Amino acid sequence: MKKILITLFIGLVLGGAGGFAAGLFFFPFLFPPPIAAEEVAGRTERAQLSVGAFIHANPSDPVHWGKGGVELLGGAAGAAESGRVVHLLGDFEVGPGPRYHVYLADRADIRTNDDFHAAAVTDLGQLRAFGGSQVYAIPDGFDLAPIKSVVIWCKAFGVLVSPATLKPAGG
Repeated sequence: MKKILITLFIGLVLGGAGGFAAGLFFFPFLFPPPIAAEEVAGRTERAQLSVGAFIHANPSDPVHWGKGGVELLGGAAGAAESGRVVHLLGDFEVGPGPRYHVYLADRADIRTNDDFHAAAVTDLGQLRAFGGSQVYAIPDGFDLAPIKSVVIWCKAFGVLVSPATLKPAGG
């Protein structure tokens, strides 16, 4: 009887731990957030400041990847610092996961977690969807001069998901 209880207890612990781990992995696939379709208000009045493309920074990691375009847009004419946004374009897509955030970083060519940690970063908020057009406001007064990348980062596990190095618009 004692062996049965010990075996049952060990089975419950291992089964519970395995089920929890599987749930963490499969939850985003089973219950993905909706595809975003945000439009940039006053798009024709905004200046495109810089552009970039998200990449799969670590091809040996099949879970954390990204693709698609991003642009930084300036405010409407006469409003130099108000209304600036990061716009993830309609072709944007990342592999699903928990607590992904959008960051501005002062380093180009971020390829590793260490590169991200070495950069000065600004969190623009949690990613709203794993794909589609999305808009994130840049705080008024924020200096964009040193910004060289937009990065998707997993805060839950501290992992680089996908970086995009920015280039001046039209260049």
